[in-house]
Amino acid sequence: MKSLRSKKGFICDMDGVIYHGDRLLPGVKEFVEWLYGEGKKFLFLTNASGCSPKELQQKLRRMGLDVDESHFYTSALATAKFLGRQNPGCSAFVIGGPGLFNALYDAGITINNVNPDYVVVGEGSNYNYDSICQAVRFVLSGAKLIGTNTDITCPTEQGIIPACRALVAPIEAATNKTAYFVGKPNPLMMRTGLQILGVHSEDAAIIGDRMDTDIIAGIESGLDPILVLSGVTSRQSMEQYPYRPRLTLNGVGDIPHDEAQQKLSVLTA
Repeated sequence: MKSLRSKKGFICDMDGVIYHGDRLLPGVKEFVEWLYGEGKKFLFLTNASGCSPKELQQKLRRMGLDVDESHFYTSALATAKFLGRQNPGCSAFVIGGPGLFNALYDAGITINNVNPDYVVVGEGSNYNYDSICQAVRFVLSGAKLIGTNTDITCPTEQGIIPACRALVAPIEAATNKTAYFVGKPNPLMMRTGLQILGVHSEDAAIIGDRMDTDIIAGIESGLDPILVLSGVTSRQSMEQYPYRPRLTLNGVGDIPHDEAQQKLSVLTA
């Protein structure tokens, strides 16, 4: 825990780490106060693509947590950055939320429902049978298939719901094409996160609730991988993976606690 607390930068997932749906998780306020108080550099880096950084900021504010907009980075922004660099001025057929559309617009990528260069899939209410059929036709006609993130599910207050990889799967199956996923654990997104923080990987930790995105991203990118049990992963489900986090905590609220509390929290986790 001493090593974790000494890190200069913290990359934190949001769903299952900071909140569930519209409910702030226990200890989050204390954790954010500790980050500010210790002068840590931190970034809320989420695979969710539907909201913009401003919307995420406002969401946390409604929960009673005031964090500057500069502390947010999403898979939608990472996807837009990737496409903008790969093919400047390209066009895309998009399935996803407003945050994804806005990120693509800001990167100079136009929306094309006729002959797009790419089919980009995130999470959003415009995902339906008609949009799947359109996506399949475009991919079969040569459009490249892009997914904003590899999450199969997402935790909400109502329970687990399908996320991007599950939504992309029917398009992959119908076209026999494999999507390229930009979000965590893709090193592209992790490197951008570190650049935003301005720290080296060995001086940063990643805190997340998912073994298959957050923890593997930390291991492969050289960040200190910290798992919290406040989201989708349990101690039992950890056993199916061939890799391990360095620390397993009940939640981010364990981090600012005094030394005795920290030892107890790690032991009970």
